Amino acid sequence: MRTAVLRSRLLPHPLLSVVVAVVWVALANSLSVGHVLLGVALGVGVPLVTACYWPERPVVKRPLKVLEYAAIVAWDILVSNVEVARLILFRRGSTLRSVFVSVPLELRTPEAVTVLTGTITLTPGTVSADLSADGRSVLVHCLEATDPDAVVRQIKSRYERRLKEIFE
Repeated sequence: MRTAVLRSRLLPHPLLSVVVAVVWVALANSLSVGHVLLGVALGVGVPLVTACYWPERPVVKRPLKVLEYAAIVAWDILVSNVEVARLILFRRGSTLRSVFVSVPLELRTPEAVTVLTGTITLTPGTVSADLSADGRSVLVHCLEATDPDAVVRQIKSRYERRLKEIFE
């Protein structure tokens, strides 16, 4: 029992510790002892310093859905990169149909809303511009959108529905 308490205090978020260490080593692009030790130190230190800001761990109800979600987001980023490159290279700025779209949210957990807004911003051609004070809608800027309602439907069906399955 004592070791479990010690482990939870030393590693309040073990998954975050592993992710930080692996990301550090990947960014350093070196498996030298120094980089691995620094990655481990950061992996232990960052969660310890930030633990007071998130006392409860996010609940992931369907962890395998995370892989599906990541694959869909990766595909959408790839496709959007090509579409944005085409727009930039072959269209004049004055012919773009940029719009702001308000997307009503059914998500209620802060982690799910954060992942959704991050996903929108990661996808080229869209940016999460604002979250309403009550957290019930997000304002999204689209570089090119002929049908704003279609953008809302796409965000809700491709991302929000899956995040709801993962977090809620």
